[in-house]
Amino acid sequence: MIYRMVLIPLLLLLSLSTRAELMIEITQGMDNPTPIAIVPFSGSGDLPENIQQIVSSDLLRSGFFRPLAPSDMLSLPSRQQDIFYRDWRILGVEYLVIGQVREAAVGAADDYIVDFQLYDVLGQRNVMQKTITGSVAELRDIAHEISDVLYQTLTGIRGAFSTKILYIEDLRREGAGRYRLVKADADGAREKVLFTTSEPLLSPTWSNDMTQVAYVSFETGRPAIFRQNLLTGVREQLTNFKGLNGAPAWSPDDSKLAMVLSKDGNPELYTLDIASKKLTRVTNHFAIDTEPNWTADGKGLIFTSNRGGNPQIYQVGLETGRVERLTFEGDYNARPRVTPDGKSLVMVHRYKGVFHIAWQDIASGDMRILTETWLDESPSIAPNGAMLLYATKYNDKGVLAAVSMDAGVKFRLPSKQGDVREPAWSPFVKK
Repeated sequence: MIYRMVLIPLLLLLSLSTRAELMIEITQGMDNPTPIAIVPFSGSGDLPENIQQIVSSDLLRSGFFRPLAPSDMLSLPSRQQDIFYRDWRILGVEYLVIGQVREAAVGAADDYIVDFQLYDVLGQRNVMQKTITGSVAELRDIAHEISDVLYQTLTGIRGAFSTKILYIEDLRREGAGRYRLVKADADGAREKVLFTTSEPLLSPTWSNDMTQVAYVSFETGRPAIFRQNLLTGVREQLTNFKGLNGAPAWSPDDSKLAMVLSKDGNPELYTLDIASKKLTRVTNHFAIDTEPNWTADGKGLIFTSNRGGNPQIYQVGLETGRVERLTFEGDYNARPRVTPDGKSLVMVHRYKGVFHIAWQDIASGDMRILTETWLDESPSIAPNGAMLLYATKYNDKGVLAAVSMDAGVKFRLPSKQGDVREPAWSPFVKK
């Protein structure tokens, strides 16, 4: 059984890769995670990526599992006939993962063939087995895919270890390159700088097919929305209106961007058809309407507005124009993000003067606070709906942090340099 809000004051520093600019510090885990052993795969000793360590780190970060260190293992089996279940029971292990890495035949499309198997130690039976192939450059992807398969097999929830994140990094130095738009693996590894500028960047967001990103850049002297092709690197400025141009959000089919424009004097919600460049005004109110996020079915926008006197969350139907208020608890709720199933949302919620991240069931209005630190902002939900990233402050630096939807697991991703903010979790990676 997994209990919520049980603080385990462990600070496990998992250095996942010397190439990672973000390091993971687990600050809270479940109080009864499932003990699992991932045995170093045979044939993996000379590989440039440590598959066993990557899988173990992924599963540990989920909070559901407590991987056994290889140094504590009594044996290192790589075949079923080499498994002595009694040894693993003595160690308290419930599930065992073994695997083998082979070089593919000369001329094959991929460099390596990775076989892995999952065993139930108490039941002394094979639970699943799978083969994944890939190039040497894809070994880290293979490890994350193994984590996804194990996680889904044992929890019933689709794994999101293969996903990516975007974030803005402020290196705190004047001049070109101060602000960076960065893409990285969900664990912070393999960061890639997509764009640098001397002017601020805001609100990065993924297209749902993961071929493009959109964001706000001040490089022209005022806020403007750009989109950037991730395959070619080609950038296109989409808006150049007077006043505010902000908060882009892709529609579920990637055909439109929702955004906030104040070109007519007041911040209002608009949608932009990407192909035709046709702009459609969605709201028309004297209050400030901002931070749009699409509903799961693409038929409406959920947004922040102070039309009731204080910032609260509302929903507007794109065909009907009907506006409905969704939040009533507290005097400040903003930056809404809809969960993948469309049934709930997360937001920045002010409670007793402190800004937290909160979750709310849309139908019932039930709310719970997920974070306990100060000045938490910019929530972004994993595509499996199990975790969310947000920006916060730690040791006077802007860092990213993550929390599970039941608040039972928390970890930080501080940067080696500068401030990190504005995280955006990608959709599932299509294979």
